[in-house]
Amino acid sequence: MAITDWPANERPREKLIELGAEALSDAELLAIFLRVGVVGKSAVDLARDLLSQFGSLNGIFAASEQALSQVHGIGSSKYVQLQAIFEMSRRALNEQLQQRDVFQSPQQVRDYLVLKLGALTREVFMVLFLDTQNRLHAAEELFSGTLTQTSVYPREVVKRAIHHNAASVILAHNHPSGAVQQSAADELLTQQLKQALALVDVRVLDHFIVAGNQTLSFAERGLL
Repeated sequence: MAITDWPANERPREKLIELGAEALSDAELLAIFLRVGVVGKSAVDLARDLLSQFGSLNGIFAASEQALSQVHGIGSSKYVQLQAIFEMSRRALNEQLQQRDVFQSPQQVRDYLVLKLGALTREVFMVLFLDTQNRLHAAEELFSGTLTQTSVYPREVVKRAIHHNAASVILAHNHPSGAVQQSAADELLTQQLKQALALVDVRVLDHFIVAGNQTLSFAERGLL
């Protein structure tokens, strides 16, 4: 059955207008973007297929043009549009973090890090450099490694903190394996960076681990 044949209050577009975007499922939001389905499948069915194949919205955004183009009904133009939407989302969150104290918007910090790191297949270490009012000044991916480990040099983190005249930092790295639990090596590295940055009067506010859509906060677990 085509979406136009659905009851009006169940159609994604009408539902969004009536209840707001947050009331829609991932498949419904993606269906609005797709606009149309393919023969035998509505836009919602096609959206569900994409989510099933790539695992999540982040997985779809991280997919290559070649991988997406193999899905019937998805071509280069849709890939380009998806990448544009993804980048606009990241930039919008970045702007918000630059305008307000990150302590007032911890969920936005998590959302930003998930967008930046959640779908990566390699391990990346990122640092958010904050000013004296805890607003984001810069975000940099400083190190990258394999799926299982990465080499992080405290001296380089300190140099970048000085370069940005940072008052504090938030550390973050991803676990492509999908396990959000911290390791003993993660805890040791956090303490090494905390001590190194303290020498130049820069505080470590938190260290996040990102695994897909999940995040772990060292501060919340009392690991700082």
